Amino acid sequence: MGGSSLLRWCAYRRVLYIGHQCQRWASTTERSNGKEEDIASLLEGAEVDREDVVKKRQPSRSPSQSTVVLFPGQGSQQVGMASGLLKYPNVQAMFLTAHKVLGYDLLDLCLRGPADMLNKTVHCQPAVFITSLAAAEKLAQEDPDAVENCVVTAGFSVGEFAALVFAGALDFTEALYAVKIRAEAMQRASDAVPSGMLSVVGTSKTKYHLACAEAEEHCKTLGIAEPVCRVANILFPNGRVIAGHMEAVQFLQNNSKKFSLARTKLLPVSGAFHTPLMESAVEPLRNVLKTLNFKQPLVNVYCNVDGKRYRHASAIEDLLAKQLVSPVKWEQTMHAIYERKQGISFPRTYEMGPGIQLGTILRICNLKAWRAYKNIDVFESA
Repeated sequence: MGGSSLLRWCAYRRVLYIGHQCQRWASTTERSNGKEEDIASLLEGAEVDREDVVKKRQPSRSPSQSTVVLFPGQGSQQVGMASGLLKYPNVQAMFLTAHKVLGYDLLDLCLRGPADMLNKTVHCQPAVFITSLAAAEKLAQEDPDAVENCVVTAGFSVGEFAALVFAGALDFTEALYAVKIRAEAMQRASDAVPSGMLSVVGTSKTKYHLACAEAEEHCKTLGIAEPVCRVANILFPNGRVIAGHMEAVQFLQNNSKKFSLARTKLLPVSGAFHTPLMESAVEPLRNVLKTLNFKQPLVNVYCNVDGKRYRHASAIEDLLAKQLVSPVKWEQTMHAIYERKQGISFPRTYEMGPGIQLGTILRICNLKAWRAYKNIDVFESA
């Protein structure tokens, strides 16, 4: 197999093996009547021929030929998403698998809503995960070179699971079940404590950690014994999401001028994700991650916890669990991916819809890199 043929084969194996796993899952769950106790034995995934892929070096390509694929996280969901993807191979099978694993019709929820149900953590995480990977099927069909030439992938929060599947480090069926457990555990943690997330844009004078500390002190005066207020997402220079007890978040919003916060916006979520308030969700996720078979990624995958690429498959399990209670270092990830010497062109970047949130952040972090950005639309054309 020649170099070009090998690359193309790798690219299609990376994306198209998802459908084969879906079909295998569907037939197996029918035989087991979909009993939850049988799921652990089903999480073996499809066999993927990897030895040649891992051992053979890919020929070098110029930065202008290479691509970066980004997967969004919770908050990007919109009713109607996936409507423009159903004609592409394997997408129907992916949503059929979701129906079997989740126990409800995720495709119908994506297409028709209602929005308040789709926005629930327990629903939107699987929805964003599958729709983003379905968008990768669209990209593979419409621009196979973009997939073949991918050298880096990353995902925001739950999007990191999609990035790992795309990179061949994790089987689709295994990742889907892990996302299910993750979403359910995070929903329970959110329901247990009134909490929220506040998007803020600061200035050069803003001291985020001091602001959070003062908000925690305010909560103590209200009788909250162990208040939490932390930076949960580092998005771009002076762009943060702060999360914690609702009283702390509201305190910062009401005192934004005092803390040099130029803009604040309460996000439509019911939990303080990526803070210690998600601690109760860590053990359920860690338990399911222990059963998964992580492989060495076929392309570089960047981690939310430290903003660096995974060097060994053995590190993935632990870092995915830590991600729940650690801030997402997206700004650091963007700098690591797009750092290059002057005069070197930037790769093409594709965001696997829905939404253009990651593209917007990229524009702020690196305008030159953003000029080679494209969103893969997941909605049906008018």
